[in-house]
Amino acid sequence: MAARSDLAFDPWDPAFLADPYPAYAELRERGRVHYYEPTDQWLVAHHADVSALLRDRRLGRTYRHRFTHEEFGRTAPPPEHEPFHTLNDHGMLDLEPPDHTRIRRLVSKAFTPRTVERLAPYVRGLAGELVSRLVARGGGDLPKDVAEPLPVAVIAEMLGIPEADRARLRPWSADICGMYELHPSGESAQRAVRASVEFSAYLRELIEQRRKEPGEDLISGLIAAHDEGDRLTEQEMISTCVLLLNAGHEATVNSTVNGWWALFRHPDQLAALRADHSLVPTAVEELMRYDTPLQLFERWVLDEIEIDGTVIPRGAEIAMLFGSANHDPAVFGAPERLDLTRRDNPHISFSAGIHYCIGAPLARIELAASMTALLETAPTLRLAAEPRRKPNFVIRGLEGLGVEIG
Repeated sequence: MAARSDLAFDPWDPAFLADPYPAYAELRERGRVHYYEPTDQWLVAHHADVSALLRDRRLGRTYRHRFTHEEFGRTAPPPEHEPFHTLNDHGMLDLEPPDHTRIRRLVSKAFTPRTVERLAPYVRGLAGELVSRLVARGGGDLPKDVAEPLPVAVIAEMLGIPEADRARLRPWSADICGMYELHPSGESAQRAVRASVEFSAYLRELIEQRRKEPGEDLISGLIAAHDEGDRLTEQEMISTCVLLLNAGHEATVNSTVNGWWALFRHPDQLAALRADHSLVPTAVEELMRYDTPLQLFERWVLDEIEIDGTVIPRGAEIAMLFGSANHDPAVFGAPERLDLTRRDNPHISFSAGIHYCIGAPLARIELAASMTALLETAPTLRLAAEPRRKPNFVIRGLEGLGVEIG
């Protein structure tokens, strides 16, 4: 067991944020679990352990289904943060069975392989339009011009968000996701609370409209399921929509941007991809592994567990390091090498267990569509300026990625 002074792991250090992977290698070499005092968390860095713990029912995304805050030895969130926690805590990502099971069963109907495949032509068409506009302008900002509008439009289309309102979704999402960082600032908390209030009010009004005038969208489907006897409270419906909107594009945006930044830094791999577009499917998987958009995922210890002789008590919090697990040499040959032909690639960027990303098939289609459109329509795309990394650790991304047509 190691403390902060013994570790290179420092999620507030700009040098670490720029490249956390050497610190992950040190964590893996020095043991299977490390207590990190600044965040009061147990860090788990090996692929085998992370994969197993994601499936371990002694851990949970919440503890409120079994314990009060006092019983669990935790302090309740500040009252002024209540709008954020009400919104967040009723989404299926932060629920455990049976509530998680009930909500996921309803939502999963919209993400079956057949349903997602029906969306593929729309996704590819939109990706092509966005890239064509980028090319017509001679370049631009890849996140703003392609990576963000594509998944936002797709999930908004599924939910039935009117096109005129979609520009409001990304700012709300970014502000809410700021609360998922380690020790968010007071200002970040205020922005998240404000966004939670505004987003919830907007969806409450939209749900009421869909009750009066149902359509073919997911919100209408959730309302119909509720009316047919599948119990779903209005708050659960609101929280589910926000989760789908946030998770439905946040990871896809960062996967796209991190991926292209990696490609620009590995011109040999980019050249191979441009020469052979059939590499797109394995390239998508490898880029998600290589620079993982979600670096850390947390679980509460509901029942005492033991890892490599270290007993972790009930009430503790475990931080599973996805970025480290995806670079574990015990699983990936030459993990620090970007290899777009990598076939054996069991990365855990979409998590695992009951909280495995329900939108993973859709995310793969979106990532492949935007990559293919850029390869076909912008074959001379190049970096215009060195990007700045966002000062975040948990959700890893760039402030922007300026590109131009060479």
